[in-house]
Amino acid sequence: MDAIEVPCRACLFWELDPVRRSRLDEQEARDVKESWMSEVLREWGSCGRVAIVDGVAVGYLTYAPPSYVPGAAQFPTAPASPDAVLLTTAYVADGYDGAGIGRLLVQGMARDLVGRGGIRAVEAFAHGGNRLVPDRGCLLPAEFLARVGFKTHRPHPRTPRMRMELRSLVSWRDEVEAAIERLVGAVRPAKNPSPAHREVD
Repeated sequence: MDAIEVPCRACLFWELDPVRRSRLDEQEARDVKESWMSEVLREWGSCGRVAIVDGVAVGYLTYAPPSYVPGAAQFPTAPASPDAVLLTTAYVADGYDGAGIGRLLVQGMARDLVGRGGIRAVEAFAHGGNRLVPDRGCLLPAEFLARVGFKTHRPHPRTPRMRMELRSLVSWRDEVEAAIERLVGAVRPAKNPSPAHREVD
């Protein structure tokens, strides 16, 4: 938890319903947040990714099955689909905007979930905008989600629910790998190339 931006370390926007979280002071909220992460790690597995540049955490995201995210019930586009994991929080520090940190974090999450098997999609509740900053009630910007592979699943003027199919990512990855293999095979020289046309590793 020490790598997480200070305001988010005590934020329980997703982890508790509004009534329960309003009863906690900051230290209690931090304790509940740490307990929540420990519970998810123990019962479900990894629930986040952190981007570190030169030893400093510059971005992170968290995700979990909908059953661990009661705060999501407050949105008109809820509930999340039962076959999806919810991407809840994502943040990139000032000065790292446009560096691709957010995309790398989402890709890391997708690789983790594909590797587990049995998870069909990731969903997220969005707001208008394109920056990963914690100033919109912890909602993720729709423009950012669209850029990294999400599509609108349930429209809404303020809080659409967006979805990224993991199956399409797997097939896309397989197709790219197959295309690279075909390309390498097409340009690979004969077994005994002349000195002027040696194969370069």
